Amino acid sequence: MNYVFSERETFLLNKMSKLMLEYNAKVNLTRITQNDEIFEKHYIDSALPLELLHDVPRGTSIIDIGTGAGFPGVVLKIARPDLELTLVDSLKKRTTYLEFLKAELGLDFSIIHARSEELSRKDEFREKFDVGISRAVANLSALVEYVLPLVKVGGLFAAMKGERDETAEATTAIKTLGGKVEEVFRYALPSGDKRSLVVIRKISQTPTQYPRNRVNISKNPL
Repeated sequence: MNYVFSERETFLLNKMSKLMLEYNAKVNLTRITQNDEIFEKHYIDSALPLELLHDVPRGTSIIDIGTGAGFPGVVLKIARPDLELTLVDSLKKRTTYLEFLKAELGLDFSIIHARSEELSRKDEFREKFDVGISRAVANLSALVEYVLPLVKVGGLFAAMKGERDETAEATTAIKTLGGKVEEVFRYALPSGDKRSLVVIRKISQTPTQYPRNRVNISKNPL
């Protein structure tokens, strides 16, 4: 599966590659350093949810949990400038880079240095976003507890995963946190690398005792 970037998008992504690789010399942002691989494994991979999610409305609010060097969030913002994007990462060195990248690319989005399970305890963030998204951050059972409390009822959590099907083992966690699996897309990047996008609809409020602390989430999945 492929995604075709416009001339404007390609210009910004090429600039992003240059900035990322220069910054990568002092802060570990990516192990992928060849331009063609960056475009496929970072950019095309990040943009494909726009092809798979049906009719994302203008102005949709998206929170990208564990964004790292800005994937998928910054690529989504480049492809869809109308999206209201919030990037979240727990490492200060990454959010510092993202502030630098934001200024250099001239894009408008929010950057938060925080752990998601702490962020979702705050009223201004809990159940406030139309879409939560995360790319290869943790197993699905843990990931839904990190992300779903931030998604409003009626909204979506789009979990970007690899080839392995994790939905069965995450069934209890998804139900407990107020979600329901709506669709699972299975596809491949142009090179043949397998991917899946698990789309979870938030159908009820997340109980107030969730999320738990990070240790419990990782060691005792729901």
